[in-house]
Amino acid sequence: MAHIVIMGAGIGGLPAAYELRELLDAQHRITVVNATDYFQFVPSNPWLAVGWRQREQITLPIEPYLTRKGIAFVGRPVTVIDAPANRLTLDGGEQLSYDYLVITTGPKLSFSEVPGAGPVASGGGGFTHSVCSVDHAQAFFADYEKFLENPGPVVVGAMPGASCFGPAYEFAFILDTDLRRRKLRSKVPITFVTSEPYIGHMGLGGVGDSKSMLESELRSRDMKWITNARTSRVEDGRMFVTQLDDLGQVYKEYEVGFKLAMMLPAFKGVDAVAAVPGLCNPRGFVLIDEFQRSKAYRNIFSAGVCVAIPPVEVTPVPTGTPKTGYMIESMVGAIAHNIADELAGKPALAQGTWNAICLADMGDTGAAFVALPQIPPRNVNWFKKGKWVHLAKIAFEKYFMRKIKTGNSEPVYEKYVLKLLGIARLTK
Repeated sequence: MAHIVIMGAGIGGLPAAYELRELLDAQHRITVVNATDYFQFVPSNPWLAVGWRQREQITLPIEPYLTRKGIAFVGRPVTVIDAPANRLTLDGGEQLSYDYLVITTGPKLSFSEVPGAGPVASGGGGFTHSVCSVDHAQAFFADYEKFLENPGPVVVGAMPGASCFGPAYEFAFILDTDLRRRKLRSKVPITFVTSEPYIGHMGLGGVGDSKSMLESELRSRDMKWITNARTSRVEDGRMFVTQLDDLGQVYKEYEVGFKLAMMLPAFKGVDAVAAVPGLCNPRGFVLIDEFQRSKAYRNIFSAGVCVAIPPVEVTPVPTGTPKTGYMIESMVGAIAHNIADELAGKPALAQGTWNAICLADMGDTGAAFVALPQIPPRNVNWFKKGKWVHLAKIAFEKYFMRKIKTGNSEPVYEKYVLKLLGIARLTK
């Protein structure tokens, strides 16, 4: 009998648990460990931040749904991973042994890399918000309600080293749409500040016509932008930004005023994972082989934002490579099959498909992009915009939340997104 522990219960961890439970005999134990006792559907956080969703619509208690599937749950943070001893230490001192460890923790939000960045709750200074967690999105909305009584300039974007740019664009367009509906947009100048070398880079070197289409969208919504932006510090109501040229030389200095700011931070590995000798790169991301297995420990696998993927290209201001939902789903599927095969005495040969397929809401319209593979050169390089994407993302939210409730192990991106886009044949 083997004990598989999954560390992290997000859009990677819970599907991994469900798929492993389906593949493995009942004699094998599965335990999910998560820092909180609830699941949050992170892609909906931009909607929560402007009041289009309530917390209870995009969160679920984890334990009852796992219990129905015969999966154990522990709702406490992991403080120490003793990889040689195959043992976790939990907050409070309890220890948990494993035969296999699956790390799907997501990232640590590294606000501290820019002085003055981050919500008060993060310890980052309290002058900018994020939408990376449900708590942060709620904190933005609390300030947003006050802001609406006396609106002013807003800054939206991504800090140096960020790798997840899609939510920044989503949030800028959702905010614009909400302000227009409230007849307040004319009182709110919006500046998009990003470490990308150009609009639409997305940490992917661009996808299809993403540059021209997103620039056009920003222009049509009367938003200014600063690219190659090295945000150096934030003070109350002021953001200090150095814009570099394509050679990495200083081009211009900005002091951008704001009444409200949402800036996505750079990511690092969570502390307990980053501290394991030989497990991670210098930023704390897990080093894995083509089978999602740790290069240092053969019984540790990892998937999602917490794995190490090199940047698509060198940029004047550092940018990372995003890990999209389709890629994460593919990673955890490979892990589940590899663990099941090993327990059956077979070699672990399953590999994830590192493709980027994404639906991005834009408030009253949306954009979908496909990069196959994610790292160029690509077989498919496609970017389209339309109201259908906005409607599709709403439907996808409901579809994924239902998956978590029912414990369905079917690949949700393959079942929904690929069919929706009509490109399932392109991934074969």
